[in-house]
Amino acid sequence: MGVFDGIRVIELGSDGALSYCGKLFADFGAEVVKAEVPGGDPLRQMEPRIDIGGTRESAWFGWANTNKRSITADWRDAADAERLSALIAASDVLLDARAPRDVLSGRLAHDTLRADHPGLILTHVTAFGTGGPYADHQASPAVLRALGGLVEGMGPVDGPPMIVDDTQTAVTCGLAAFIPTAAALFDRAAGGRGIELSCQEALAHAVELDMSYATRGVPRRRSGVNLFGRHYPSSIYRTADGWLGVSTVTPAQWRGMCEAFGLGDIADHPNYATHDARLANAAELDATLEPAIAQKTSEAWFRLCNARKLPVVIVPRMDQLLEQKVHRERGAFVPVRFGDARYEGPVLPARLGGAEEPLAGGTAPRAGAQDGDYIDLPAPRPAGQRAPGDRRPLAGVRIIDLSMGWAGPFATRHLADLGAEVIKVEGCSYPDWWRGTHMDRAFYEDRLYEKNNAYLMMNRNKRGITLDLTVPEGRQLLLDLVAGADGFIENYSSEVLPKLGLSHDVLQAANPKLVILPMAAFGLGNDWSATRAYGGTLEQAAGLPTLVGAPDWPPAMAAYAYGDPIGGYNAAAAMILGLLARQRTGAGRIIRFSQIEGMLTLAAAGITEQSATGQLAERTGNRHRSFAPQGAYRCGGTDDWLVLTVRSDGDWTRLAPVIGLDDPALTKVEARRAQHDRIDAAISDWCAGRTADKAMAALQAQGLAAGVARSTPALLTDPNLVARDTWARLPRAFVSESVLQRTAYRFEGQPCPITNPSPTLGEHNTEVFTRILGLSPADLRGLEARGIIGTEAVPKGGKVPA
Repeated sequence: MGVFDGIRVIELGSDGALSYCGKLFADFGAEVVKAEVPGGDPLRQMEPRIDIGGTRESAWFGWANTNKRSITADWRDAADAERLSALIAASDVLLDARAPRDVLSGRLAHDTLRADHPGLILTHVTAFGTGGPYADHQASPAVLRALGGLVEGMGPVDGPPMIVDDTQTAVTCGLAAFIPTAAALFDRAAGGRGIELSCQEALAHAVELDMSYATRGVPRRRSGVNLFGRHYPSSIYRTADGWLGVSTVTPAQWRGMCEAFGLGDIADHPNYATHDARLANAAELDATLEPAIAQKTSEAWFRLCNARKLPVVIVPRMDQLLEQKVHRERGAFVPVRFGDARYEGPVLPARLGGAEEPLAGGTAPRAGAQDGDYIDLPAPRPAGQRAPGDRRPLAGVRIIDLSMGWAGPFATRHLADLGAEVIKVEGCSYPDWWRGTHMDRAFYEDRLYEKNNAYLMMNRNKRGITLDLTVPEGRQLLLDLVAGADGFIENYSSEVLPKLGLSHDVLQAANPKLVILPMAAFGLGNDWSATRAYGGTLEQAAGLPTLVGAPDWPPAMAAYAYGDPIGGYNAAAAMILGLLARQRTGAGRIIRFSQIEGMLTLAAAGITEQSATGQLAERTGNRHRSFAPQGAYRCGGTDDWLVLTVRSDGDWTRLAPVIGLDDPALTKVEARRAQHDRIDAAISDWCAGRTADKAMAALQAQGLAAGVARSTPALLTDPNLVARDTWARLPRAFVSESVLQRTAYRFEGQPCPITNPSPTLGEHNTEVFTRILGLSPADLRGLEARGIIGTEAVPKGGKVPA
């Protein structure tokens, strides 16, 4: 039985995020009914299209809709709306991607549906949320990324900034919609819920590291392709037979990299002594690195660097990715049947095991394939009740959190925001490395570990304790906490917990009902399990850089540490799935989770095209394979860019007179694609006379999908985000205030409450150990005297650096 066996989900509207959210339900066993307009969901016609027998449809659409059922129903038609209303009454979840203005009236108005069916879980997937000035704005995935801060900082220094494939946005926002919806199903006994997702805000979560710098006045500007202005070298280099992804974060990694590449003599060169120095001299450094790295194959460098525990990976083409042994052994690619077509796509990354495992591929329906199955509609569900407005869906769940950095804490932050009690475990000598990695005297004496904005953004709503897990007494206290917990998350290197005597088997012995989620970058039990990885490493290893950028560019990375927020989204979803499985079966489990498999879902468009056709089309830069024109256009302000997508011939008829290019020869998309350069020049000329904000306002007034490429600092003053109260400001010890992004999803119109800022080191030791384990004040004094718990960071070895 799948996790969602017996659950019926209705998909209404056309949106990539809607499709992926529905896929997560369908592949885990729900009956997902996709209501398509006559002629089918427009996404069926998105490139790359393949022959499915009698027609050509999107390969990505097929993968994103496996195991669903398709009916023909136009919600604008009165008879169809009545039929859909009856089907929704017989369902548990409605996923609705209609525009906010379209859900206010009629038979399928949200207020009407929820009044008639209080127990319904209704998730509204929107571009910009409701209640803000962008609520009725037109959007495309490129425009959403631009207004979410994911465009401006990427690409050449002089521009234009870089746009990526639509489907990466679809998967990210689909995950963000799934997390609160699945959590609401976990707490279904409490009643139905209304959930709203803002895709702009979901995408903004992917730049929270940059936001942490922006909030303290240290913005990151576009530095060039594969140059991110944080750490260097963290880039992609040509090898003897392909490409190599290199990440350097710590001084030890820089030195190890130099030695591995046979360049040990430059490790201490003053031009390269620090990240800032290496960035300032990047061209000079690359001139040294490039010929050295070109001497060996990608595989040879990967093996050599992996043996030295350096975060270096092969950057594969899609054909190479599909052949990599580690993925084949894990079953990372699953069959898709779409009409007459047979090809492969990526598996969902949450491997729950047993009957709760995600389906290994499946069949995607042709449009209206199940029309005959829903002539006689199923019986309605009991009306049910609405959940209390102040009840969060994971209330009563306890999670032990041994994760650090971005991906793991982002996952557990979702769980905490949704109401779980998350207990964050650190060591006084091993604090979360996002508190800082430069552990000099000031780090300890000035408590800089309490002032790092990146840490402050990721750990709100959690309880913070310290434990020395290197000694038996500390380990036993952790196991005592585990005994009363529901879930356990960690993102240590694969060998760390076993060395501490805290293997997953030991944890399960302490609590057989525990749901354990190890966030291994490449999964456990395979040749790559010990590979060191950061978020950028995962993007590189997934082959994503080979899919974006201009045709003459090297493989291009789309974001800084992209794998971290995507890993966090996937891990949060996986833990909720694990809790749902335990709720159904009563059994705990170790989830076979692999962060790289989460990144492969972002590459699904390339994977499915390669598998279905044996080749990939040439990269198109900022242009769109289905629409024309699309691009990022320079405006009159300083480094001021507008992203515009013309999604239809109707859009073009509204744009053409605005830019003075009202040429009848350009009415069809094929003609516009052929004259893209000419159109780009006309749009650029028009944009040059106004700021990006004014250009956006003028084009949106014409019903066109246009948006400013917001820098991360500008997100803090974006009118829509400000109007929706996206940014919370909380007092926090050791800093004047902590600026935090609220959840991208809202329950009954309200974001999840923030009850406390990120904990100071060991802040909740007394509360947690007395309330949960019953320790006395004397016990706590003894633990502190023995260094097992504490509230101040202590250097390894006990000596503060000079």
